[in-house]
Amino acid sequence: MNESNTENSQEFEEYENDLIEEKCCENPKIRQINGEIVCVNCGTVHMRNIVSFKRRAFSPEEIRERSRTEPRWRRFGPRTTIPKVTKEDKMSPQQKTLFSRLSKIQKSLVSSIERNFWEARPKLKMLTSALNIPSYIEETAWKIYVEVVKKQMTLGRTIKGFIAAALYAAIRIHEYPLTFDEICETLVVSKHKVIRSLGLLLNEILPELGLKYHPITAEQLVYKFGNILGLQLSTQKKANKILRESFKKGITSTGKDPRGFAAAALYLAMAHSPDQKTQTDVAAQAGITEVTLRNRLKDLKTFF
Repeated sequence: MNESNTENSQEFEEYENDLIEEKCCENPKIRQINGEIVCVNCGTVHMRNIVSFKRRAFSPEEIRERSRTEPRWRRFGPRTTIPKVTKEDKMSPQQKTLFSRLSKIQKSLVSSIERNFWEARPKLKMLTSALNIPSYIEETAWKIYVEVVKKQMTLGRTIKGFIAAALYAAIRIHEYPLTFDEICETLVVSKHKVIRSLGLLLNEILPELGLKYHPITAEQLVYKFGNILGLQLSTQKKANKILRESFKKGITSTGKDPRGFAAAALYLAMAHSPDQKTQTDVAAQAGITEVTLRNRLKDLKTFF
C-alpha cells in the first residue's frame, strides 16, 4: 500500500510539472481536490482523477455481496470490518487467501463484551431518543450497564431487560418524571424481566458506584400529568399543594401507586377551576383505573 501511494504521488508531481509548464494562468497552483486536478488560482479543471466507481446495490443480497471494508463507529471505539472475499473482487489468489485469513482472525478477536456492547448501545440510544430523555441520564444508564457486563450478570438474561432496568435506575437517580410502564412499553419488554434486573442493580451495582436510588413520588408526577391533560399551571400548583398538605397530615402512601395520588390531586384541583376533565380522562392519562382514582380521592378528602 505504501509503495502504491508513493508511485501515485510521483506521477501527480510529474503531471503537475507539465501543467505548470503549460501555464493555465500567471501563477498556477495545481491541487487534487475531490477527484479532480484543478488550478486553485484560476479554477481551471485539467482532468479528473477517478480511481473507481462504487457499485450500486438495491437488494439485501447485493448489499451484502458488494459491501467493502466499512468503519463502524460506536462510542466504545471505532472498528473496521473486513468482509469475505467474493469472486468479483479483482485480487490475485494470494491476496484473496490473505484477506480471507484476516477476516477469520478478526472475527475471532472480537470479545463477548464488545459483541454485547454492539447490540446494547443502539437499543439504549433508541429508547432514550423515543422517550426524549436528556443525555446526562443516558450516560448514567450506560455507566451502570457497563458495570453489569463486566460482572457478567447478563449471562442467561436478556439484554433488553438490563437496558430498561439501567435506564430506569438512572431516571430515579436523577429524579426525572418518567414512569416504569413507559419504559417497558417503549422497549417492548416484560415487566417481570425488568423488575428482576432492577433488583440486581439495586443490590450489587448502585452501591459500588455510589449512586442513590430515589423512588418516584406523586409530587413529581403532578406536573407531568397536568401537562398531558392540558391543565393550567395554577391548577397544577393547587394539586401539588393538596398533596403536600395531605402528606403532612399523615396520609399513608405505602403500597399505593403514586400515580393514583397525583391523578386524584389533579381531579380535586379542577373542582373550582375552568379546567374540567372527567374521571375517565384523568385515569386514562395517568395509566390507572377509575376505581383506583376514586379510592385515592376518598383518601385525600379525608385529610384535605
